[in-house]
Amino acid sequence: MDLDALILRLLEASPITDQGELLAHLAQAGQELTQSTLSRRLKRLGVVKVQGRYRRLEPSPQTLPELRIVEAPPNLLVVRTAPGFAQALGLLLDAEPVAGQMGTLAGDDTVFVAVLPERLAEVKAHLLRVLAGR
Repeated sequence: MDLDALILRLLEASPITDQGELLAHLAQAGQELTQSTLSRRLKRLGVVKVQGRYRRLEPSPQTLPELRIVEAPPNLLVVRTAPGFAQALGLLLDAEPVAGQMGTLAGDDTVFVAVLPERLAEVKAHLLRVLAGR
């Protein structure tokens, strides 16, 4: 059984209230991990502490609100979204950068995308593809 499956099975089998307890269960199963490695795995698996117990939360299917991309030459793209969505959108855009995309800055409903001036059209086309696949 792979480590991720073992972690999920242990969390389902009994109420585990702290990472030390989970590390002990894993050690009994022959898996020696550091606390920081376990913490990263839990995050990647979507495991969080709910009411004092570690549980895996299944992401709920959500659709993002309508988006609008506006060019602000010479080197900015402005992505407008509904209030509260810009931070997640900025993370999404940073996760799939394209050549010429230098970084993002997200507020509440606006993401600024810094772009090399000569790549503005290419980056905008890439962002439209990434956002269409959401």
